[in-house]
Amino acid sequence: MLQPAQPRAQLSSRHTFTLAASLIVSALASTSAPTPIYPIYQDLWGFTPVTVTVVFGTYAVSVLLALLTVGTLSDHVGRRPVLIAAVSGQILAMVVFAFAQGLIELLAARTIQGLATGAILSAVGATLIDIDRDRSALTNAVVPTLGCATGLLASALAVQHLPQPTQSIYLILIAVFAAQLLGVLAMRETGSHRPGGLASLRPSFSMPVSVRRPLFTAIPVVIATWALAGFYGSLGPTLISALSGSTSALMAASPMFLLTATGTLTVIALRKVTPETLFGVGIVALIIGLVMTLAAIDAGSVTGFYLGTLAAGVGFGGGFQGGIRIVVPHAEPHNRAGVISVLYSCCYLGFGAPTVVAGYLLTHHDVPLFIAREYGLALVALTALTIIGFIRRAPVSVREQ
Repeated sequence: MLQPAQPRAQLSSRHTFTLAASLIVSALASTSAPTPIYPIYQDLWGFTPVTVTVVFGTYAVSVLLALLTVGTLSDHVGRRPVLIAAVSGQILAMVVFAFAQGLIELLAARTIQGLATGAILSAVGATLIDIDRDRSALTNAVVPTLGCATGLLASALAVQHLPQPTQSIYLILIAVFAAQLLGVLAMRETGSHRPGGLASLRPSFSMPVSVRRPLFTAIPVVIATWALAGFYGSLGPTLISALSGSTSALMAASPMFLLTATGTLTVIALRKVTPETLFGVGIVALIIGLVMTLAAIDAGSVTGFYLGTLAAGVGFGGGFQGGIRIVVPHAEPHNRAGVISVLYSCCYLGFGAPTVVAGYLLTHHDVPLFIAREYGLALVALTALTIIGFIRRAPVSVREQ
């Protein structure tokens, strides 16, 4: 006699929330993991700085493509199917990274990784709001910077201390993603199902009327903060090497790690202030940090460079969390993934475009300190412009429920 099928074991809401947050951490950690390994790739395969820029640009374009296509898919088919496919894609990307033999494999890995990361960012961001609206804004703001910092530090340590420096961190990440995939298979569905899944794959920005005003207030700040991350991601290793004379992988990763770690601590420390206050703190700290960093570059001061990075990290965390907190509470359940996709699209536009330009200039001019000054001054000007836009649109009524 056939026994009735047993219901599938499901994670509790608390465990599902924790799993979802960990997915963003591991996804962003995996995206920053190649950074300390790029110098090894350059030595092994004769890469030029522009080749590294192309590899990064491939990733950034892939993330944007995913955010603009599958970014709203989980609003139609549910969160679990999208996450199952995305985490599986991350595992595949790590396998390709681990056994890469040249540029083609790196480009393939970065493409797969970008598509998977874009899908994870939108679906997980919506999942967190589905489960706990009160904690979701803080979590959505903390975990991306935490992931970037964790990936950089873990990868630098692996390069410095583990055998097979071009493989070790990827093998570790394969194990992490495999464990998370098992968790996703056991998690309960938090989203709804509604028609229009195929139509949602058309590239678009999802901007409900209720979100437009706060979104346009947040966008300049979000772009500026992630352009700052692009500054440190593209030029940080070169700058600290020129200032300190060190070729250590840990030293090369330290500027970006310090920026993102400080940003994470800022988000936690200022979690109870109003979004408007947080915006103001973020913008001012970002400008001060950049000016201090540029002055340190001119003076050849390693200590000044790190102090400027600390101040800039406060701006990075404050500006990014302020953007999240101003926008996310206005999104209705059926539009959450789409709105979060728009926010992350702005992040990657800010992060990717300046990084590609810096890599191009570095290849053609080979004067990294001069390029850093020009880049930094342009970023100060961009950040100053966000003050005008913020003042003109403030105050924005924020419904933080």
